[in-house]
Parts: sequence; C-alpha cells; structure tokens
Amino acid sequence: MNVFFGLFLFLIPIFLLLVRRGRSSQSLPPGSFGIPFIGQSLSLLWAMRANTAERWLEERVQKYGPISKLRLFGKPTVFIFGQAANKFVFTSDSSMISNQQVQSVRMILGDRNLLELSGEDHKRVRDSLVSFLKPESLKQYVGKMDGEIRKHLEMHWEGKQKVTVLPLMKRLTFDIICSLLFGLERGARRDDFVKYFQEMIDGMWSVPVNLPLTRYNRSLRASAVVGEMVIDLIHEKRVEFEQKGASSHQDLITCLLSIRGKDNTQVLSENEIVHNVMLVMVAGHDTSSVLITFIVRLLANNPTVFENILR
Repeated sequence: MNVFFGLFLFLIPIFLLLVRRGRSSQSLPPGSFGIPFIGQSLSLLWAMRANTAERWLEERVQKYGPISKLRLFGKPTVFIFGQAANKFVFTSDSSMISNQQVQSVRMILGDRNLLELSGEDHKRVRDSLVSFLKPESLKQYVGKMDGEIRKHLEMHWEGKQKVTVLPLMKRLTFDIICSLLFGLERGARRDDFVKYFQEMIDGMWSVPVNLPLTRYNRSLRASAVVGEMVIDLIHEKRVEFEQKGASSHQDLITCLLSIRGKDNTQVLSENEIVHNVMLVMVAGHDTSSVLITFIVRLLANNPTVFENILR
C-alpha cells in the first residue's frame, strides 16, 4: 500500500507538468520544435546550400500556414509569412518586438552591433553609421572604388580566357570593404583580414555547438582575431585623426571616431565601433558579391544588353 501511495505522489507532479504543457501549447502556432536543440537547423542549412531555401519556406507555409513554430540554431522560433507579418515586424516598436539574432550570429559579431540594439541605443548607433554616407564622403568613396575595380580587372581578368566570377567578386567586394572601412592598402595585412574574415562568416549560420573542430568553434576563434585586428586599426586611426589631423571622411573607423556628443565625448564606445564595423563587413560582403555575380551573368547571357551598356 505504501509503495503504491509513494508511486502516486511521484507521478502527480509529472502529470501536472504534462497538463500544463498541453494547455500552454494550445496557444502556440502549429508546427514542431523537432529534435531538441537542433530542431530544423540542419534541414534549413542543407536547403540553403542546395539553393532550395525558397522552396523549403514555401513547403512550410503549405504545411502549417502563414504562422508556425520551429527551432533554429538552438532557439524556439516563430516563422511568419505574408504582408500582414511584414507590417507587424517593421512597424512594431521595441515594447512589442525587439531585434535579436540567433546565438551564433550574436556570439560572432558581438552584442553591441546594430542588430542587437533597440530604443535610444539603436538610434544612436544607426545615426552614427549613416553619417558615413554623407554626400561629401561619397565623392571620395567613388574614387577609391574605381581604383580597386581597375586594379582587380588588371590582376584577375585581363588576358584570361575563363574566369570563375563569384570567388573573384567576393575578393573584389572585400578589397573595397578594406579600402572604405579601414583605409587599408593591399598587402599582407589585408590578406590576413581576408583569411580570418572568411573563416568567421563560414560558421555564422551553423548550429552553435562550441566544440573543437566544429565550424562554429573555428568561426568564434576567427572572430576573436578579426576583432583584435579591428581594435589595432582603431588605435592607429585615433592617432591619425587626433594627432595628425586626418580627414574624418577617409574611412568608416575614422568617421565613427570623429563623432562627438554635446559634451565633446566620443558617441560610440570602442566595443560598439568594433562590433558594428564587423557587422558592416558581413552585411556588405555576400550581398554585394552575389548581386555583382548575377549582373555579370546577365551581361554574359545577353550580348545585346552588354553592347548597349558598353556603348
């Protein structure tokens, strides 16, 4: 009798927990969290590698509707689709919805980047980054970009019967980033940046398991190296700006260092400059290189369009 009574007392908390979970799950959207911690991360990554991510998303909408739950990169996630969802995301204030990236992105880029901030902090950092794009600054950037493109074509395209465009566009994009963000000339230092930057972004969209030999672990270590390299550049640019009178428009780091508040103190902390420089590096790299690759493909497949543009 005592055995059954003890077993009864043991099962009551489990029963109540299951009932509570069942009730709370009724308010959640349809779908499944999948395998603990991993969830649907691997299937999404495989779809992205196979260039079928759009089909993956469409199949999810067909199966569960415009709102569903899943688990991505270790976190419970709600997937929403459609015009109403877009309006909700982009018009809600920070009291309803806030920026937060998956753990792998946050750990690699840092917690003071623009995607992680909200409210006044978000506005302060956003306004600082936008100041880099003033009309008087853009005039200088066009000249720098033109020089990088001419040098790139001379080194990698002239005299070649065949070129593989995407890898070259990634290198060109990174060379332009080094020039505009850091004022960094060609050489061993820029080559080191390319090496560690590529390792860093390779693990951004991976399952955040920080174990030796995993892609995420390599990405974290590369991120630390890139961060130290950016800090060294910040110290150099601060000396150039404060002691040698360098122009505040010469690169992004100098521009951010030059921004002062009403009490003449620096608006952004060193960590904020590092994290947001790394964010701009990542945001501008793949998007630009892929876009330019598609433009080259369009011109190669449409000789008439190419001739009209050339003329």
